[in-house]
Amino acid sequence: MPERNVSLYETERIDDLLTHNLRIIQSHEVFCFSMDAVLLSRFASLPKRGKVMDLCTGNGAIPLIMSTRSPEAVFTGLEIQERLFDMARRSVALNGLEERIKICHGDVKEAPQLFGYGQFDLVTCNPPYMPAASGETNSRSHFAIARHEILLTLEDVIRVSSQLVKNGGKVALVHRASRLIDILSLMRQYGIEPKRMRLVHPRRDAEPNMVLIEGMRGGKPELRIQPPLIVYEQGEEYCEELYEIYFGKRDSLA
Repeated sequence: MPERNVSLYETERIDDLLTHNLRIIQSHEVFCFSMDAVLLSRFASLPKRGKVMDLCTGNGAIPLIMSTRSPEAVFTGLEIQERLFDMARRSVALNGLEERIKICHGDVKEAPQLFGYGQFDLVTCNPPYMPAASGETNSRSHFAIARHEILLTLEDVIRVSSQLVKNGGKVALVHRASRLIDILSLMRQYGIEPKRMRLVHPRRDAEPNMVLIEGMRGGKPELRIQPPLIVYEQGEEYCEELYEIYFGKRDSLA
């Protein structure tokens, strides 16, 4: 167990995940989970049982939320940043889910050596969105690593996912819509056939800013493009579907 640093723990808070009475430890000093993680947790095709890996798990929001959708599945979350790893581990314990969710500290690029090849039914990831050289890199390392491809590129994510997932297993990602061509080409390059996609628009008259995409290891070519998700219908009010997603009234975005 990492040595307790009182000054760090004093900045933490416990937030409600708004589903199944789950709670999560967060801090303004590190990258908190966002809508992206919630949408991916509801979008991914979860097996009724089996093994699920969440890469770049952060403070563990994705495996925590997914655990409510598949009571018999077991989850592993992998995080390279020690503080986020520790927060995720403690959030799992806070919810009494240690038997179903294991949080590991390590580098995604080393995951196949750590966990074995072809061991998972589903791999999910909410990766850093921005190439390391683009925009202004945040001066705080926790935020910079979470947002920019400093330690991990999109190609790394897709290559490792293809190595971890079983043949016929699924890989589900959430990313910026502007990276869609990169995602599709890399998936095919590494043997993951894109099967299902949904674009997320902030408003009905705005371009999409996110894409949810799922592929199958060794799948046949056929991509289903689902209806777009519009976040705000009027003013600053979430659309009805998004409201239901946040409160866990729907099992998925399928």
